[in-house]
Amino acid sequence: MSALLKFSGIIDRISEIIGKFAGYLVLACCLISAGNACIRYLFNYSSNGWLEIQWYLFAFIVLLGASHTLRLNEHVRVDLVYGAVSDRARLWIDAIGLVAFLIPACLYLAWLSWPFFSMSYMQGEISSNAGGLIRWPVKLIIVAGFVLLALQGLSELIKRIAGLTGALQVNTAYEKPLQ
Repeated sequence: MSALLKFSGIIDRISEIIGKFAGYLVLACCLISAGNACIRYLFNYSSNGWLEIQWYLFAFIVLLGASHTLRLNEHVRVDLVYGAVSDRARLWIDAIGLVAFLIPACLYLAWLSWPFFSMSYMQGEISSNAGGLIRWPVKLIIVAGFVLLALQGLSELIKRIAGLTGALQVNTAYEKPLQ
């Protein structure tokens, strides 16, 4: 179990680093948005490239930040049952949800997204808008985001199993990250 927990720790560190990077992308997105608005109103000039980079960055933020959000246990839940059961039952609910839903769905979506990215990359797809950007980077982030979320789901599953076996004290409270 200790080897799995070390592996889980590595995944957690990767998610944390990528999540912090996604946080800096929020700042970049805000600055680009404000700069684009100022240039548009002050100089009556607009660029489709600057508009597209904003939605690219938004996609990067959401898809790269999802694994970090899962690591911090801050995803939205419908807690009609979850909030009323014991910590052990929460560990079981989490483990079943990770195995039955999150990990398979993320891997399936990554698998479906790969040809979407691959074709875009091989064709050198560019936005049809004048001054638009290349499209493959944002399509690659779709694949990467789901793979990262599946990996973080695996890390969470390892921690839940360790919690169920007593090898690790797992906090299932909403407001505290799992360690």
